[in-house]
Parts: sequence; structure tokens; C-alpha cells
Amino acid sequence: MLSDFSWDMTGYIPKHAVNPHGDGIIPYAAERIFQLEPEPPAVGNLNEYILSALQEKNLIYFSFFLHHYEPQLNKRIKDFLGVDGGDLYDTDRFIDIKLSCREQMLQKLMDYDLAKGAEYATYIFPFIRDAMLRFRMGEEKWSVSSLTNYKMVRSMAWLYHNTKDAVNEFSKKYNCDLALAEEYLKVVRGIRNQQPFYVTDENGEETGEDVALDDSWNYTDILWNGIQAEKVQRAFEKLNYREQTLLEKRLAICMTCGRVSSWKDRPTFEELAVMFEGSTASGAERAYRKAVDKLTELLVAEGAIHAVRLKQKSKIKRKKKIAAAIYEYQADCDGEWGEISLDFENGKAEVILLADWDTVKTNKFASRAIAYLLNCESEKLPKEIMVAFE
Repeated sequence: MLSDFSWDMTGYIPKHAVNPHGDGIIPYAAERIFQLEPEPPAVGNLNEYILSALQEKNLIYFSFFLHHYEPQLNKRIKDFLGVDGGDLYDTDRFIDIKLSCREQMLQKLMDYDLAKGAEYATYIFPFIRDAMLRFRMGEEKWSVSSLTNYKMVRSMAWLYHNTKDAVNEFSKKYNCDLALAEEYLKVVRGIRNQQPFYVTDENGEETGEDVALDDSWNYTDILWNGIQAEKVQRAFEKLNYREQTLLEKRLAICMTCGRVSSWKDRPTFEELAVMFEGSTASGAERAYRKAVDKLTELLVAEGAIHAVRLKQKSKIKRKKKIAAAIYEYQADCDGEWGEISLDFENGKAEVILLADWDTVKTNKFASRAIAYLLNCESEKLPKEIMVAFE
């Protein structure tokens, strides 16, 4: 077990500061987070570091390995992201993926056996790829829970886009019956109109355009899920023309055909204001937010999603920052309101009063509300908001 290992880095420090300028992580630093100073002791082969780590139960040798292995790991992550580096990728995300890979490498360290004939760098390669896939699986809300199924869905996606008979090809590849292949095809068709995702080719490599995830509630994540489509369509049809137009244009999705346009080309609120004469950009944004909330309520009524409504009741400030606050919350837009107390300085929260329909054991709605609020910057805490979840 790794708990038996020591990891004392006395005498060594990171060679490059992760955030040297205080205004974001620059790519140069992001690609050198494992570099050490002074230089680790030289060895004839990187595998000697791994063997020393296992023999001496000291992970400082694993850090020495990472120091030299980092350029290869950077290249594999860039290949996975499908970009050349520089400003073309989000450096925070790049580091998150790299740390996920390091975690996987550590977990597999105990299983490494030189007697099987492969050096550690070769042995670890497929596990690094799994770590990157698992990271993306966590980002994509449509993802299945199993990494194996996730890979098979991507394989079917490639066959669907590149062969004439994806079902038969999939059945041959995985030696499964046609019915199972049909099920995977249904999954692929159900997600094909969501934001673009990387499609796995025959060699396990990925192709396609990466799309940055928006940090707000994004209805395109659920609009064309095969199970929910009818509920969403019914809810959408209950909106008026202006509300429908605002949502379709701003979310870059056509509710008639399901086609998703480029997220980057969606109209600004200024452009939306021009479409509705007499409106301003701020007016168009308020109208859009109201349309989002109305659609949320309709989707809750259809049983497609859940939602928790929040209202700030009071707050305490210290040094211009909100130190504590009390919020009222309502479960699924109905029933009596509950109450939550939040201590932002210590990252703690307490449910004072359960809302109607919230569960006594799990506090599902209160937990969602607390998680959302504790992740907000204190200066940007909402006075009133609706948080939707599946």
C-alpha cells in the first residue's frame, strides 16, 4: 500500500512557480509543475527511479521520475486535447488533467512488475489514457458511469460517422449481438446533437473539436437525451414566442430539428436586444434569465429535472466580504421554504429548517443548494437564483 511509503522532498523545491504573475497560470508554468530544483541525481535509465521508489518505499524517486517524464506526459495530454499548446488550451484544465494522470500513475505503481518485461513508462501508458478519458467523462454530463461503456460509446460514435452499417461493424468488433449494438447506437444518437465531443477512432485516438464547458446551467446538456426529449419538447412549447426565441438563439440550438450551432457564434445580449426592438442588452439578459427560470419550472413539472430555488435572507460582512449568510430554499418550485445557514470563512453549512419535499436522510435539495453556494465567490453570492439538477 502507498500508505507505507514516505514522500519527503526535503532539499528539493519546485523549479517554477505555478502562478508567478498572479493573473492566471501561464502555459510555460503549466507544463513544468513537476520540475525540481536542484536537478535530481542522474541515472542511466528512468526506470531506475521507479525501482528505487519500490525498493526503498520512498516516493521522492517517483518525483524524480516525473521530473524527467513530464515532457512526454505534456505531449500525450496535448495530443488528447487535439491542440498544439500555447494559448490554445485552458492551462487550469491542462493541470487538472495532468494531476489526474499523476494520481493514476501513483495508484498503479504498486502493481508494476519489471519481470513482465516492460519499463514503467511503457506499462503506464494505457492507464494514463484511461485517466484522461475518465477526466473528460466527468466533464460530459451525458457520460455513462463505466469507463468501459464510455469507450464503447465513443467507438460506436466513430463507426456511426465513418461506416455504412455501424451496428454490424460494432457487433463484429465486440463480438456482441445486434440488439446490444442497437442500444449503443441509440445512446450515440441521443447525444449527437449536444455540444461536440471527441470521437474515438479505430486506433483509440480521438478526433473532433474540443468545446469549453460553460459554468452556468446549460439546457443543451439535456435537451436531446432520448428519454427526456418529449418532456422537454412539451415544456418548450408552453413558452411564448419571445421566450422560445431567446432560449434557442442564446443556447445555439434549434428545438425543431435539434441541430446545435457553434457555441462561439451564439448572439450576444446586445444582438438579441436588436431582434426585439425597444429592448436593451440588460433587458434582453433579464428576459433570457426569466425564460430559463420558466423553462426550469416547466421541466420540473414534467418530472424531467429537479430544481432548488434560493433567496438570500440575511448576510454578515467582514472586510468587504460576505463571511456568513442565511438562505431560504424551496424544493422543486413548490411547498414551504426551508432555511440554510452558511459560514463561508470556514466552508461550513447547516440546515436550520428542511423545505417541504426535501428528504430527511439525504437532504438532497439542501445539499445541492449548499454545494452551489459554497462554490460561489463571496462577492458574487446571488440574492435570488434557481439551481437545476438531474
